[in-house]
Amino acid sequence: MKTSNNWYRTTILSMVLLTTGVAYAQQPALQHFRPNNKAGLNVFEPSKQDTVEFDRVRVRIGGDFAMQFQSINQTNSLDSLVDLGTNFNLPTANLNIDVQLYDGLRMHLRTYLSSKNHQEAWVKGGYLQIDKLDFIKPGFLQGFMDVARITIGLDEFNYGDAHFRRSDNARAIFNPFVGNYIMDAFSTEAFGELTIMKNGFLGVIGITNGKLNQNVVVNDNSDNKASFFGKLGYDNKLSDDFRLRLTSSWYINKGTTTGTWIYGGDRAGSRYYNVMETLDGDGGPFEGRFNPRFRELTAIQINPFIKYKGLEFFGIYEVASNSDDQGGGAFTQLAGELLYRFGSTEQFYLGGRYNTVSGEMVESALTQEINRLNIGGGWYMTKNVMAKLEYVNQKYEGEGWTGTKYNGGEFDGINIEAVISF
Repeated sequence: MKTSNNWYRTTILSMVLLTTGVAYAQQPALQHFRPNNKAGLNVFEPSKQDTVEFDRVRVRIGGDFAMQFQSINQTNSLDSLVDLGTNFNLPTANLNIDVQLYDGLRMHLRTYLSSKNHQEAWVKGGYLQIDKLDFIKPGFLQGFMDVARITIGLDEFNYGDAHFRRSDNARAIFNPFVGNYIMDAFSTEAFGELTIMKNGFLGVIGITNGKLNQNVVVNDNSDNKASFFGKLGYDNKLSDDFRLRLTSSWYINKGTTTGTWIYGGDRAGSRYYNVMETLDGDGGPFEGRFNPRFRELTAIQINPFIKYKGLEFFGIYEVASNSDDQGGGAFTQLAGELLYRFGSTEQFYLGGRYNTVSGEMVESALTQEINRLNIGGGWYMTKNVMAKLEYVNQKYEGEGWTGTKYNGGEFDGINIEAVISF
C-alpha cells in the first residue's frame, strides 16, 4: 500500500509540475544559466557572456519527471539473486527553483520530490552563483569578475565533466542512456569554488568539507579534513562544425572519516532497480555502481569531448587511489561514449557507451573488474520531452569477487525511459 500511495503522490506532484510549466510557459531569462531542456545539451560550465539584462528579482520554477520501463535479467555463480520481472519503476520527480537575486547574483535550489532511495521529498542542495560584485559597489572588481565566477553552497561541486551529463534523479534529459557511470563522481557537500574562464581556457579551484551528511558531533574516531579539488581545461569551437573540449580534474582528501563520498554521494540511488539484490535481502538502492570508499582518497579524471557536426564523443580516464597508510589500493575507470545526432534539430540520436572499472581494494589484493555496455538511442519530441531506449549488459569479473554475490555476476536487458524537464 505504501508503494501505491507513493506512486499516486508522485504522479500528482508531477502533474503539478507540468501545470506549473504551462503557467510559466514564458519562463524568465536568467543570467549565466544552463537551460533545463534540450538547449542545455553539452553545456558544461555556463558561459560568462553577459546576455541578459537585470531589471528586477526574477523567479524561475521548473521541474523534472522521469519514469522507466525495465526488463532486466540477472544471474551469479551462487544462484542467489532475486528474479527480476518486466514492469514500470516508481516515477521520480524534481522541483527546481532558480532566482535572479541581483545583477550577477543567482540562486539555485533543487528538491527531490521522489527518488529510488527516498520516496519522500527532501532537498538535494543549492548554491549561490556570483558573476558580478555590483551588490558591493557598481563595477567593483569588474575586470576580474568579467572572467571569474564564485560559487558557494551545499550542492554538487565541479569535479570532472561526467556530472554534467549524468542523470540527477529525474533530470535525465542530458543523459543519452539510462544509467550513470559505474564510478559515479557526484557528491553534495558544503563547498566553495572559484572558476576562471577566458578565451576558451578554464580553471577551477575549490574546497569542500568532505562530508555528505552534515554533523558537528565529533568522537574519538573523528578525523575530519577538508577536500580540495580543481580543474584545468580548454573548450572552444574551432569552426562552425567542430568543437573540442579537454579537461583534467583532481580531488584529494586525507581525512579518514571524510572524503569517502565522491563515488557514493548520489542519495537518490542508482538507475537500475533491484539489480544484484539477493534472495536474503542483501542489496540496496545503490547497486549497479561502485564506490571503493577509500579512506584517504586521491582522484584524477581526464575528459575529452569532441563534436563534429552530428558526431559526438565523450570519454573518461579516471584513477582513484588510497594512501599507503590505509593499505594502498587503486581503481581505474575508462569510458567512451560515441553518439550520432541527426534530424533537422538533431532531435534523434543513436550510440553506444562502454564503461569499465578495475583495480584492487588494497595493495596486492585480487583484481576486481566491472564492465558495462550500453547501446541505444533517443528522440527529443520537443525541447522539454524526450524518450530513450537502451540495452545494458554489466558483468563482474576478476578473482577479487570470489565468494561474494558478485562472483560471476551479470545483468542485462532493456530499459525505456520517458523524461520531461522544463
